[in-house]
Amino acid sequence: MTTATVVVDRAFEASAAVPALIVGGGACGLTASLQLAHSGIETLVVERDSAPMGSTSLSSGFIPAAGTRCQAALGIADSPSQLVADIQAKAHGLACPQLVDAYAHTIGEVIDWLQETHGFEWEVLTDFLYPGHHVHRMHTLPQRQGAALVQALASAAERSGVTVYTSAHVQQLIVDEQGQIRGVRLTRPDGATESIGCEALILACNGYGGSLELRTRFIPEMLHATFAGHTGNDGSAVLWGEALGANLADMSAYQGHGSWAMPHGSLVTWALMIQGGIQVNSRGERFHDESQGYSEAAVQVVAQPNQTSWCVYDDPIHTLGMTFPDYIDAQSLGAVKVCDDLSKLATLIGCPEPTLAQTLAQMAGSERDQFGRQFARPLRAPFYAIKVTGAIFHTQGGLDVDPDCRVKRIDGSRLTNLWAAGGAARGVSGPHVSGYLSGNGLLSAVAGGAIAAKSVTTYLKGL
Repeated sequence: MTTATVVVDRAFEASAAVPALIVGGGACGLTASLQLAHSGIETLVVERDSAPMGSTSLSSGFIPAAGTRCQAALGIADSPSQLVADIQAKAHGLACPQLVDAYAHTIGEVIDWLQETHGFEWEVLTDFLYPGHHVHRMHTLPQRQGAALVQALASAAERSGVTVYTSAHVQQLIVDEQGQIRGVRLTRPDGATESIGCEALILACNGYGGSLELRTRFIPEMLHATFAGHTGNDGSAVLWGEALGANLADMSAYQGHGSWAMPHGSLVTWALMIQGGIQVNSRGERFHDESQGYSEAAVQVVAQPNQTSWCVYDDPIHTLGMTFPDYIDAQSLGAVKVCDDLSKLATLIGCPEPTLAQTLAQMAGSERDQFGRQFARPLRAPFYAIKVTGAIFHTQGGLDVDPDCRVKRIDGSRLTNLWAAGGAARGVSGPHVSGYLSGNGLLSAVAGGAIAAKSVTTYLKGL
């Protein structure tokens, strides 16, 4: 249970003060800090972990961006308007249009800026398309890991002179009688407390996926599902916002994942499913269209007996999987099982062999199946299988913000000097799990962090 509170303190005295303070040292907070440093704004990033990590560190590190120099170099025609269309198509037109437009038109500029100014060596994934993306636009560093992305951002922040406090857990926001932010109180691991004053505050800290209380309120269908996100997602930003009278939006939205290896506790890339793999339950039956997306697949998997299923695929798909670090990790943990024939696969799953044979035979048809999926080819022995469950990674709802990422009150007015982005703010997935387009989390974090920083710069220079 988080201890996040808001305190009205008329006699607040800070031990230190900065113009801009950022709570959270993941991709969102670090991107914002780089933009602020570039504008000459003294900035402090406060991070609860012993090193910058956040939800970004657990991700694959893939950022969707349109119209970048990397895409142009590969001859990929894309545009912010096409990215907007793809986001809204996946979200059934229910994502906040102002935010979608702002993020889609900003992210490409930020990707190019990080490359040109800070030397980021972006690559564009061209092996396959994630569901809902109509062009190749996933940008990644060569390591293809979120941890590498955070490290690159942290190194750039250090070179830019940004101060980052680690092992510093913000638990209180300090406000005046009008609700304007005056600073924060943070706690160190030894119990010592510090007070930091600021003129502008950016919440780039967390979602609420790790809070049973908030999951009960907003996403009860995943209450008992595995939480595979970062422990910092305790809902602090939501609770601070509610205490300040902020509006909340899209609180029923989240990013799930339908292939969390059990009992190994590791992510398995959904590329296996996109390239022709299937999921079967303990009866040897398929139960959904695996090509629709990994987020909504989490709900489908959790609904199966014992909340588990098996990812089943073959050798060509395994070869593709070996290009992804998370798959390599899953294999090293022993999650990947190999079966020479159908009989051994049925024994592994514990299902009737005739049922499994019928399931695989249905992939040979040229028409769309009962779930609406059409396969390019059937799977062939040897078969690979991984036992998985459905997990929740991070939430997509949060504090309602305007296109400048300034936090909005319930009545639509803006809080004076509070901004939110990334996991702390509403995302661009609409109100449902099925609205999550792959990469929406990092899109919101990186584009939102940059937008918030530019807005804070304008605010501070106008004081």
